[in-house]
Amino acid sequence: MADRKDELAGNLAKVEERIAAACAAAGRKREEVTLIVVTKTYPASDVRILSELGVRHVAENKDQDAAPKAADCSDLPLQWHFVGQLQTNKVRSVVGYADVVQSVDRARLVTALSKEAVRAGRAVGCLIQVALDAGLSERGERGGVAPGGIEELAALVAGSPGLRLDGLMTVAPLTGKYAGRQRAAFGRLMDLSTDLRRAHPAANMVSAGMSADLEEAVAAGATHVRVGTAVLGVRPRLG
Repeated sequence: MADRKDELAGNLAKVEERIAAACAAAGRKREEVTLIVVTKTYPASDVRILSELGVRHVAENKDQDAAPKAADCSDLPLQWHFVGQLQTNKVRSVVGYADVVQSVDRARLVTALSKEAVRAGRAVGCLIQVALDAGLSERGERGGVAPGGIEELAALVAGSPGLRLDGLMTVAPLTGKYAGRQRAAFGRLMDLSTDLRRAHPAANMVSAGMSADLEEAVAAGATHVRVGTAVLGVRPRLG
């Protein structure tokens, strides 16, 4: 366990250096960017170590993994983010532990989240997941609503009991005109965030960038970066 703590501490330090350098290059203050460590597939013991090392935001993308892990770590001072595509039949479970759902991309999901948040007496933050690989009205390959659908969905979240509209999230697309152009993709997300904040000034969270492209996200103006592999390492394949 001591070896694992040393490994995670070293990895965290390297990621911290990258974020700090990216902020300096962009003329931003380091405190403008929040690190979210994506702990999917890794055990609750790693989450505990990360908490000891000062991490305060963790993310998961599958409820079947996240729910027991969050329960095991319920005594820790952590904010839990759900970042995966979310089926409505998993909403009740997710609302039980997630402080923020970053993958809101359709009206039916908003309705389900609101119902369960009210039932649980919780306020759940929501990010609209933007699919930059989608057409005008389509959804993206990895979920998300097309840019043209943001306004309507944001209004629905903002008007739903138990929910709080926090901002936007995207995953750098693998197809379409932004494929391989992370900086341009994240720049587009920032433009969409500016548009959103005209109607919803408090929705100022912009979640973008992962292990491979966090610098591009910071340069574009992201407020949160989601880093897994660079902190936790590459999980060995089974078999």
